[in-house]
Amino acid sequence: MKCVIIIGLALIGVCTSEDKYTDRYDDINVDEILSNKRLFTSYIKCLMDQGRCTPEGNTLKVHVTDAIQNSCSKCTEIQKTKARKVVNYIRENNKDVWDELIKKYDPKDEYKEKYEAFLEGKF
Repeated sequence: MKCVIIIGLALIGVCTSEDKYTDRYDDINVDEILSNKRLFTSYIKCLMDQGRCTPEGNTLKVHVTDAIQNSCSKCTEIQKTKARKVVNYIRENNKDVWDELIKKYDPKDEYKEKYEAFLEGKF
């Protein structure tokens, strides 16, 4: 994520009139995705344009860049919590995947300060 999956998988949604992502996918079980290598790999491949995307994956992919650039400002509180969980998991357990995601979604490190502050809970 719902940062990159990254920010993960929790960032999924379409903006509403309140300028927030929809809460339609807030009940997605990120623990199940993170603990299932097949599901996890599928979402990563979707984000990296290397595989098919589920409807949730497509929505996530559409909003990842915006979420990174704007510190997840359009995320619901649930999405923020899940995004932090997913990103921290990837950074701790799949450093290569994290590096690939950052290379794709923030290749010039333009937004690093923003998403790092978000991940530390400052937003």
